[in-house]
Amino acid sequence: FGYTNHTVLPEALEKWPVGLVQHLLPRHLQIIYDINLFFLQKIEKAFPNDRDMLRRVSIIEESQPKMVRMAFLAIVGSHKVNGVAELHSDLIKTTIFKDFVEIYGPDKFTNVTNGITPRRWLHQANPQLSELIASKCGGHEFLKDLTLLNKLEKYIDDKGFRREWAEIKYANKVRLAKHIKDANGVVVNPSSLFDVQVKRIHEYKRQQLNIFGVIHRYLSLKAMSPEERKKQLPRVSIFGGKAAPGYWMAKQIIHLINAVGAVVNKDEDIGDLLKVIFLEDYNVSKAEIICPASDISEHISTAGT
Repeated sequence: FGYTNHTVLPEALEKWPVGLVQHLLPRHLQIIYDINLFFLQKIEKAFPNDRDMLRRVSIIEESQPKMVRMAFLAIVGSHKVNGVAELHSDLIKTTIFKDFVEIYGPDKFTNVTNGITPRRWLHQANPQLSELIASKCGGHEFLKDLTLLNKLEKYIDDKGFRREWAEIKYANKVRLAKHIKDANGVVVNPSSLFDVQVKRIHEYKRQQLNIFGVIHRYLSLKAMSPEERKKQLPRVSIFGGKAAPGYWMAKQIIHLINAVGAVVNKDEDIGDLLKVIFLEDYNVSKAEIICPASDISEHISTAGT
């Protein structure tokens, strides 16, 4: 097994109540306890003078209620642990998993910088664009060797190529607009700028900063004269993502986004100049519709996360 960690925030690492796991997966909990026992016996022999180490690295957190620390289970059960950026990978070794580096040594902890597979997120999710690129790059080999995309540079000033690219983007936006109409009952103009933030709902992801910006934009538009509004670029602010079941603040952020949308989307003075959409039940299938239609992809998390 290999474990990919995505955050240095301790509160974002999953922990599950022992009682819940016992109720739903009793045999699995027995196995987890066995794994923890063998692991702690090994630690006791390796670090006889550090009794507190047992508490710090135990898969079972001795809290009230007791919790299963899933990240610790993943580390113990994996041959490698990686972060998703060089800075992130260094941070996990000096902060949340510091004790495990002392136990296993630094070689178990590696870095694999985040990326995407062009087979799914370009060829499958955006087939028209994939075919256009293939026609200019001499085939689909670019899906296995992204350096071949450099061949597109010669078409930067090709009006025909740029027109085809724009037409494909517009078709993808029409598809997303239809999905929004079907899912949310809101009609959006595909000629608008689609400003997208789709990811886990969390305070450090700062969806609240984004929606505050939307509120400011709305109030600014309301203060303009009809002549001034005609000069503004229409924008659709699209949010998507899920909140952890017990994360009250994340649910409040979702509630705020929907509340803002309820006001903005019905304002006849604003019309298509601004729409606010929250797409429920965000998943990979919906991402394949959203990503090809995105004009701006918001990545505004707090620094270092």
